[in-house]
Amino acid sequence: MNIPAIPADRLPDLLRAMPKAELHIHIEGSLEPELIFALARRNQVVIPYASVEELREAYAFTNLQSFLDIYYAGASVLLVEQDFHDMAMAYLERAAADNVVHAELFFDPQTHTARGVDIGVVIQGLHRACQDARARWGIDASLILCFLRHLSEADALATLEQALPYRDLLIGVGLDSSELGHPPEKFAQVFARSRALGLHVVAHAGEEGPPAYIWSALDVLQAERIDHGVQAVHDSALVQRLAAERVPLTVCPLSNLKLCVFPDLAQHNLPQLLEAGLVATINSDDPAYFGGYMNENFLQTFAATGMGAAQAYTLARNSFEASFTTPELQQAWVEQLDGVFARYAG
Repeated sequence: MNIPAIPADRLPDLLRAMPKAELHIHIEGSLEPELIFALARRNQVVIPYASVEELREAYAFTNLQSFLDIYYAGASVLLVEQDFHDMAMAYLERAAADNVVHAELFFDPQTHTARGVDIGVVIQGLHRACQDARARWGIDASLILCFLRHLSEADALATLEQALPYRDLLIGVGLDSSELGHPPEKFAQVFARSRALGLHVVAHAGEEGPPAYIWSALDVLQAERIDHGVQAVHDSALVQRLAAERVPLTVCPLSNLKLCVFPDLAQHNLPQLLEAGLVATINSDDPAYFGGYMNENFLQTFAATGMGAAQAYTLARNSFEASFTTPELQQAWVEQLDGVFARYAG
């Protein structure tokens, strides 16, 4: 559609109201301190923080690794199926309130199986939340199993085998955690096995790592989407390829700010990615830790960069195009998007 002119003072409300898909959300990263304490009490787990406030104060990171340390500590309260259900429901309720119509939830089973939690407990709890959220709020949600890249490929292969009884509850696999020193090609075999099972494949690359990691995610893992990918701008041939092949990038602005990928949100390269014709999207990553859910990412990024209604439309539409859903659903969401823009015009 021709993007109608939207008065500047109406842009924040438009950003909140427009339908959008979230394609880069680590469900363990949506654990708010209040829920961590509630689950710790329910499961009689001792955590090294005296109060919700003390835990919130600990959410001060300087880099990806210092974040991951507290992230795994928070996950220690997740023990039974109901815990995983409650965590996902809390996120999906917030997402629905932000007019997220579709969410693809990343989860890290190795974080839990290493603590003796059965992978079925994890997957079934999350899946039940996806079903309940659809019934309650109309939000469409699905699951992507992520391998922890700081662990071995043998561990990832074992995890995939453990998940096979629940194959029909998954739409894909991904690759996350500490990027530097763990290039995508380390996981060539487990991604080949995943593709053979008919699973979609995505991979974190080019968050803190070099453009070379994006190349290998595409060529070795055959990733259909690149998670983060903001370092692509340092390789013009890569940018041209991403644009020509319409490989989506799931960009997470507030996460990038918190982890010092960019010193200031005003310097974020999202406008540059869009200008280059890349299928960039906005996502929240680990919203409990990084300062905001979907609408907060949109509002702060637009306020800092000066992007306008045309970029808002493109980002929302990109998120539908990049989703692992049916063309019919994608078209229905685009029609919803067009309706919201028409309402806010003039």
